[in-house]
Order: sequence, then C-alpha cells, then structure tokens
Amino acid sequence: MHGTMALMIPILALMIPFFAIWIKHREKMMDRQIGTTSQATAEKAAQYASHVKELEDRVRVLERIVTDRGYDVVTQIEALRDQRRVEDRLAEPTSISSHN
Repeated sequence: MHGTMALMIPILALMIPFFAIWIKHREKMMDRQIGTTSQATAEKAAQYASHVKELEDRVRVLERIVTDRGYDVVTQIEALRDQRRVEDRLAEPTSISSHN
C-alpha cells in the first residue's frame, strides 16, 4: 500500500499544474466568447439605433407634410375616392347590348 501511495503523490503533483493550465485555458475561451457576444450585441444595438433614427426622420417628414397648410389631405383623399369610382364604373361591363 505504501508503494501505491508513493506512486500516487508524484502523479498528483504532476496533475495539479495541468489542471491549472486547463482552468486558465477555459477562462480565456470564456472571455473570448463573452467578448464576441458583447461585440455582436453592440453591433445589433447600433443597427437598431440607426433604424430607429431613420424611422423618426420619416415620421418628422410625414408630420410636416400633414401639418403643412398648403397640403390639403382631405381634398386629396376625396379626389382619390372619386377617381376610384370612375375607374370602377369604367371596369363594369356595359349593359347596352341587353337593352337592344
């Protein structure tokens, strides 16, 4: 039994540095993974911020158009409705042949 214990002590002594090296390696890998994830998250956040900025700019333009006194939205909507009615009437089959 003393022979086995005497053999195990040097083996354990040699395993400790390998275990420490393995732990350090895992820490480095985890740090890299966290760094990659945080960089990707930062890039996504920047893309979203850019997209939100573009949408805000578009809304400002639309607000300017709608609130501009020279722009009569109601009149234009009615004109489009009238145009649609005319197009619908033109698309209807004519009933002239049924009266003859």
